[in-house]
Amino acid sequence: MRPSQKDDKAKMLLATGVDLIMSLLSMAIFSIKLAGMSVPHDVASDAVIQSSQDVESVLPGLVEARAEVWYENGVSALESVTQAMDSSHEDLLHHGEISGIEVKLINVSITDLGSNQIQINAELGVSDSDAMLMKPIQFMIEL
Repeated sequence: MRPSQKDDKAKMLLATGVDLIMSLLSMAIFSIKLAGMSVPHDVASDAVIQSSQDVESVLPGLVEARAEVWYENGVSALESVTQAMDSSHEDLLHHGEISGIEVKLINVSITDLGSNQIQINAELGVSDSDAMLMKPIQFMIEL
């Protein structure tokens, strides 16, 4: 009867070890999920599409508001919009570093149409670790 008893003890020890390992793994997975709650964007989500829509809707008003400040302080309309675009682009790059989504304005073209009307053309590039989106954007600023 002695060999049978040793086999039963070994089986029980093995079962206890497997149970302990499974408990530790489930706690580790739970901890990783909790740690990820502070991440601003889920990489499996539609963050690239959402970010591009956000930039497209907010950028014209942001550039116009910043350009008006420069223009009211005596800077020409074209230079005001150029400065506003540069600072907006820097802010987009910084926002991308924080959120984990890269946002860039590429091939920016600023054209003075006269009568303090400035047209902006650019390509908006948005990407994360899983997806990339490029789309042309165009808007007009009146100062």
